[in-house]
Amino acid sequence: MLVLHSPEVIQEMTLRWKRDSKIAFVPTMGALHDGHLRLVESAKRFGQKTIVSIFVNPLQFGAGEDFDAYPRTLEADAEKLQALNIDLLVAPSAKDFYPEGFASRVRVEKLGDHLCGASRPGHFEGVATVCLKLFQITQADFALFGEKDFQQLRVLQQMAQDLNLPLTVVPEPIVREADGLAMSSRNRYLSAEQRAHAVHIPTAWRRAQAVASGRSDATVGDVLTAAMNELEKAPLVIDYLSVAPERTLVPCARETRLAEVPLPRIFIAVKNGSTRLIDNAPLREIP
Repeated sequence: MLVLHSPEVIQEMTLRWKRDSKIAFVPTMGALHDGHLRLVESAKRFGQKTIVSIFVNPLQFGAGEDFDAYPRTLEADAEKLQALNIDLLVAPSAKDFYPEGFASRVRVEKLGDHLCGASRPGHFEGVATVCLKLFQITQADFALFGEKDFQQLRVLQQMAQDLNLPLTVVPEPIVREADGLAMSSRNRYLSAEQRAHAVHIPTAWRRAQAVASGRSDATVGDVLTAAMNELEKAPLVIDYLSVAPERTLVPCARETRLAEVPLPRIFIAVKNGSTRLIDNAPLREIP
């Protein structure tokens, strides 16, 4: 496994690889868990060359968020990736990635305006900007993203389509702990008590799914009430709790009949102590 830091050197190498190999790419911010490693294993099925990036992107953190505290475990992460036999670990510094004078931003309108976009102004501009740079540097043919960050996934799919990027953004299922909590690097922030409270998040969307599948006349309000009743069993501070179509991500009014919503999905964001956790699940075609 090669480990490279310079964007220019990385791109020079990947341009050579591109001549006779497909490149599969998994962008991460490090603190790798089994969800990340599952993405890497999937990536190896798509390309002859597999690249993983580890970069805590300052552009996607707002004021008062956890940029400085975000776990940085590069050495341990590299050992995990070495065991998976990837071809290249991309680990740039912020100074190299955003040199003095850097002044560009990528904005994907509408898809980034609701849900996390409303709670974290500028977040998706930071995500789209860093990913466009990474796609250019790695020359990826396939970029794999987990569905836990479903809004991020949709924003990047739209960006790739709108800007005619020569790559496919590949969605991968959420990887969960045994009790259903979505794997996240931020889970390590949780105390034992907070970790016990966190199980109410997946239980909440399961309650919503039960209403959605059990009542043909169910409204958006019915499924949100079922989820809310579960979340209120724990001292979680709700950022948002919404049902939206997968394509547009525009939250639906409570009185909307669920049967009228194309590919409805429930989206949850909460504060558990000082840790912000997100999750989502489909409300139709439930596996």
